[in-house]
Amino acid sequence: MPAISLPPVPYDATAVRPDWAALPTGLRDAVVARLGAPPVAVRVAGAGFTGGFAAVLETADGARTFVKAASLAQQRHLVDWYAHEALVLARLPAGLPVPRPRWALTAAGWYALCLDAVDGAPPRLPWKPDELAATLTAYAQVAAALADPPGELVGLGLPRLSDLARDDILWWGEVAAGREPAPELPDRARSRLPELVALESRLPAYADAPPAGSDRPATGLIHCDLRVDNVLIDTAGRAWICDWNWLCHGPAWFDLASLLITAYASGLDADAAFASHPAAAGAPPDALDVTLAALAGYLLTSAAAGPSSASPHIRAHQRWSGEQALGWLAARRSWG
Repeated sequence: MPAISLPPVPYDATAVRPDWAALPTGLRDAVVARLGAPPVAVRVAGAGFTGGFAAVLETADGARTFVKAASLAQQRHLVDWYAHEALVLARLPAGLPVPRPRWALTAAGWYALCLDAVDGAPPRLPWKPDELAATLTAYAQVAAALADPPGELVGLGLPRLSDLARDDILWWGEVAAGREPAPELPDRARSRLPELVALESRLPAYADAPPAGSDRPATGLIHCDLRVDNVLIDTAGRAWICDWNWLCHGPAWFDLASLLITAYASGLDADAAFASHPAAAGAPPDALDVTLAALAGYLLTSAAAGPSSASPHIRAHQRWSGEQALGWLAARRSWG
């Protein structure tokens, strides 16, 4: 098992968000009107890498909701993400461990989305085995439900991971070609560039292929952003999967590999967790290596892109995550 490695900043302290009092008065009044009463407690979310408002609002009668909000003028991309997520959440199959939308509104030049509030918190790193097990169970339920998704969800015209990969995932190829700014890479990565390029280049075809032994088309949907900070563990120990704005067509093993990078960093047996999970059934033998290579390339090159307006911690987190993905891949392939 690897030594435990923790991110430079805890995942529940990465966001820089406005508080309730900083929101425009017109927006607060509109939200209060929908809630039926002003909030007596506001718990701003510390997790995430965007600058939108996000908080659990509690009214005097104990009712709790989760509200996201962003400026139409200054944060239009967040508005688009939130509105798209509302469409996705309303169409996900019933019974999944997913917060559901309640309402949305536009006021004072802002857009706000209200979701069910989960009475819980993100998992803390290193992962506790029971919280990881709960999250893997939740994702098994999600992956099974999305293997043959409902038509109203497919009808949203969601992207395909294979197309995203063809357009965006040839990062090691760009590094090998002298991409600038060049990411800082450990020697073992530079000496393995041809192998990394070959691995990541397999992802588009893998992402479109049906599971081994199946004659059905590859129509399943995946979360496509499954990380520890997009998970909540409630007070009963059940895991909930949040932040659904990147839903796309692709294989469930891609989500599984993405989630387990932090399990590897936590010193847990991530190889066994991947191999034994239902989402990995029928995956190509080297699907995990291909995904780790692609994610490591994306994360390390993104970390070298310079400061971001999203969060002051995003580049350090991308570098840490990329190093963990690369370290797991190196361990699996005995690179030393």
